[in-house]
Order: sequence, then C-alpha cells, then structure tokens
Amino acid sequence: MKIIIIGCGKVGSTLAEELCEEDHELTVIDTNPQKIQQLSESLDVMGSCGNGSSIQVLSEAGVEEADILIAVTGSDELNLLCCLIAKKVSQCHTIARVRNPIYHKEVHFIKKSLGISMIINPEFAAAMEISRLLRFPSAIKLDTFSKGRAELLKFKLLPEFKLGGMKVADIMEKLRCDVLICGVERGGQVFIPSGDFVLEDQDLVSVIASPKNSNLFFKKIGIHTHQVKNALIVGGGTLGFYLAVILSDMRIKVSLIEKKRERCEELSELLPTVTVVCGDGTDKKLLMEEGLAHAESFVTLTNMDEENILLSLFAKKVSQAKIVTKVNRIAFDDIVDGLDLGSVIHPKYITADYILQYVRAMGNSIGSNVETLYHILDGRAEALEFAVREKSSVTGVPLSELRLKDNLLIACINRNGVVHIPRGQDAIQPGDTVIVVTTVRGLNDLTDILKVR
Repeated sequence: MKIIIIGCGKVGSTLAEELCEEDHELTVIDTNPQKIQQLSESLDVMGSCGNGSSIQVLSEAGVEEADILIAVTGSDELNLLCCLIAKKVSQCHTIARVRNPIYHKEVHFIKKSLGISMIINPEFAAAMEISRLLRFPSAIKLDTFSKGRAELLKFKLLPEFKLGGMKVADIMEKLRCDVLICGVERGGQVFIPSGDFVLEDQDLVSVIASPKNSNLFFKKIGIHTHQVKNALIVGGGTLGFYLAVILSDMRIKVSLIEKKRERCEELSELLPTVTVVCGDGTDKKLLMEEGLAHAESFVTLTNMDEENILLSLFAKKVSQAKIVTKVNRIAFDDIVDGLDLGSVIHPKYITADYILQYVRAMGNSIGSNVETLYHILDGRAEALEFAVREKSSVTGVPLSELRLKDNLLIACINRNGVVHIPRGQDAIQPGDTVIVVTTVRGLNDLTDILKVR
C-alpha cells in the first residue's frame, strides 16, 4: 500500500520502521529537514520537507494515489487539518493522533464529522494499559483481546511456583486450567513453546486465557491476583491525568506528585478525588512522606526517561510496590531490560501497534480481518486476533490437520462470546475470532498461518 506519514517524531519514526518491514511504499513529511534526512538514510522511504496541511506538499507526496495518510505531528489541530485536507483531495483513509483531554469525549463526533478513519490517543491508550497492570499487579505485561474476554499475561517464573524443570504439557496436566503457555523469554532468546518445552526458573512466561481462567491458574501457582488499593504517581502531564481518572473510577486511592504549581491547581480542580501534591517527585524525602514505603503501586510518568528509571530503582529498594516505568526513547533498551524495572510502558509502541492493526485490517477486509495486534516477547513476536468472516482453507478442518507455519500457535478461539483454548480436534468456523501467536511477521489474513505448498 502507498502510505503517507506526517510528523517524524518518536511515533512517526517507529511507524515508518514497522511499515517499511512490511514492504509498504512510504512517504514521510516533516518541517524539519534533518529528521527527513535521518529517516531517508536509515529506511527505504521518500522524504518531503514542508507543512503537511499544505495541498501543494500533499500533492507532491502523492496524496491523490495514497491508500492511507497518518498524521502524528505534535499538534492535535494540525493532525486533524492534515486529515481533513487529504479527504478533500483524495479517497485515502486517514488516521490522526489526538492527545488533548479537551477532545477526548468528542472523538466520535470529530471522526464522523471530519470523515477520519481512526483517531488514536497515545496517552489514553498507555493509561489504559497501566490500569490493567494495576488491576493484576503480578503481571509484567497484560494485553486484552475480544473486548476483554481473553487476556495475554506475562510474568516471571519464580522458584516458589515449583514449575521450573517441568514440561509445558505436564504443567497443563497438573494444574488442569484452560490456559495456554504461548511464549517464553530466556537469556535474550524467545520461544513459542511446544508441549515438550521445559520451563526454567527466571523465565519470562506469557500465558493466554479468559480472565476467570487466568485468575484460577495464578491462584494455583500461588500468585496474588487482586488489584492494588492505592497508587502513587509521579508526573501530572496528560498521561498522569488520564491514569488518575481511570484509577479513581476503579476506586483506587490516588496520590499524584507534580512540580509545576499552576498545573497542580488545574489538576486539583479536574480531579477532586485525587490527592495532588505540589513538589519535586525526585525528592526522596517527599516520596517517603507521601507513603512510598507502604504504597501498593508506584508509577513514574515524568518527561525524562532517566528520572523515571532512577525513581523506579529507588522505589524497588524501599518498597514492595508494583512498579510501572514510562520510557519514551529506546536507544538503550537492552540496558533498560536488564534493570528489572517492573512493567515498562512505551507509549510510542502502543500507538504504533494500534495503527499497524488498522493498516493490516485494510490489507485484507474480505476473508478475515486483523481485529487486534500486539508486539509481544520483547517485540520479537506478534499476537494477532482475526475475525473470520467466511469459509476458507483454514475453516472446518481439525487444527491437528492444518499445516501451520513453524513458530506459530493458534492460542485461543472466541465463539459466540465464549473463549476457549483449542485442542487438536477443534476446528475454526466462520463467525469465530481467532488469536494467533507467532514470530512470523506480517500476517494479514488468517490463511497466512498455513505453510505454502
């Protein structure tokens, strides 16, 4: 497909990398010639320097023939304007990044009125991901499918679970839970395990199940599954605001530390049930006064990755809290991974996954659609949910008879709202949604899971 990206910041650059890997024809637009040059040198993209809301700039970028235009500049209004103008001069689908809470309740109206295909709010999406983790604090990462009917949870295998040295098939037999171990990370390697795969202590294990069955599985191995009762947040920006609203609705007691007095006054008015503290979140004394030592969760959301990382390391030393760390730049991701910072949130990757999911769905809107997409196992595998719309070579055939690609698992089938882990005798039917976990990149259609004869 021919895709235009306006804005070459963190999200724009990440998207360009992801879409280039999938062989789309890409043009990037930005007012900063240096950013254009950097991307053009590192990726196979066409670069155009200028304002993305200019008809001339869009025409030079080939908007008339484009399939999708994605506007992810730093300005919500500019993103909306770019999409509006693109719709006036072409038939392309348009995606806009809109972050300001002012527009949050008006998203459906804006989409309908301006004819925008998709509006993505990175801060709200990240806040939702953090809230899911605080609902289930033992998980390092938690992704949802089928409108919350299925969950993919990542956790660290500790010696006290007594699962180290056991085969995956034996664990399932022993615990008798309807869950599937669908991914393992060990020493820089990732595995899509078969039944004979042997787990080791300290592995990062990903399981998929319905919320009820995942709760049962974690209780059986001795993991605490209750949501936290309180949260201490450092950073009162847009993400901090959205998270405080969501946690308050979950009846979690929230304290929020913000440095700027003016912003504190604003937050106090907007968040009457939240304790807003005006002060420096990097001040150890202040953190201890605000109860860090006894907090059940601690979330670092400042605009500086270094601050967030150091704060999380300090919290790990002085408390038993569930720790969530926001990281924007990923230049030293291997070092960050080695620090054991609890759950690390990358807003730009969350945004890229949502947009990629839409692009994949557009790639094939007939046989089966990509409904949900997550990058998992340290970004080296994908979990995709397909809606099966009609009969095909993968429907009506027992799974044991399908010639599936290597390193691919059919992890879950949702039929009429009931989620179950499929066995060899089960068959996919039209109307199902199917979750696939794989290290094979670029699946657009469910039939792509089969080996080419």
